[in-house]
Amino acid sequence: MGKVYLGVDVGSTYCKSAVLSEDKQLLGYHIVRTGTDFEQAAQAATRSALNMSECSMDDVIRCTSTGYGRDNVSFSNNTVSEISCHSKAVFEKYHSAVTIVDIGGQDNKVIVLDSNGKRVNFVMNRKCAAGTGAFVEDMAQRLGIRVDEMDKYARTADQIIELGSFCTVFAGTELLGYIRNGASLNNLVKGVFYSILKRVTAMAQLQGTVVLTGGVVANNPYLVEMLREMGSCEVLLPSYPQLFGAIGAALYAQSLK
Repeated sequence: MGKVYLGVDVGSTYCKSAVLSEDKQLLGYHIVRTGTDFEQAAQAATRSALNMSECSMDDVIRCTSTGYGRDNVSFSNNTVSEISCHSKAVFEKYHSAVTIVDIGGQDNKVIVLDSNGKRVNFVMNRKCAAGTGAFVEDMAQRLGIRVDEMDKYARTADQIIELGSFCTVFAGTELLGYIRNGASLNNLVKGVFYSILKRVTAMAQLQGTVVLTGGVVANNPYLVEMLREMGSCEVLLPSYPQLFGAIGAALYAQSLK
């Protein structure tokens, strides 16, 4: 395959690896649960990504790691923050001023880029897991359904049951009350989705073109439709939204060669 560049995004919940060609084409990728051994997760994701791209580590010119566990990747040549990696990957795709909303496993990020790709504003939800992937998983468990079933339930709801709290604990208590009173499961799931979007819009005012990234929107694309209905901004969902941290890291690996 010639020269390739590797990006590894070790998130708190999932680890992603992406392999890019010299002309920035995605050749291979893989996602695994991060678990308790960040190095092992990085190696497992990378092996599979390289296998998909029909490459080996000998073909990798440079590797950049990012994410919560970026310092735990022994085969990485350098580290870059996930904010910078998401910014680089999104701007590489759209080449315009955008607002990035990344909904991750343990945090949410809102990143505003100008028409030159320069970051002009940034907000991150650091103190709790409200509106994140962890929140989604907890709500699914309380509702007695699988996480991968939530999107289909939300799509068939006929109304939104609004949850009054962003807090996972208090929202869970509210859900139990609604369940006890016979509320529709579909409407409750849509209420969970609405809570996620309310948390994001409370962090920053979304204007212009909004690009959604992260595993939560990758698995629940109905969130994109709901956000479009909630405001007047253009909302885009790129292919492989859960990989943008890893892709951005690979782009950095190429730019730093």
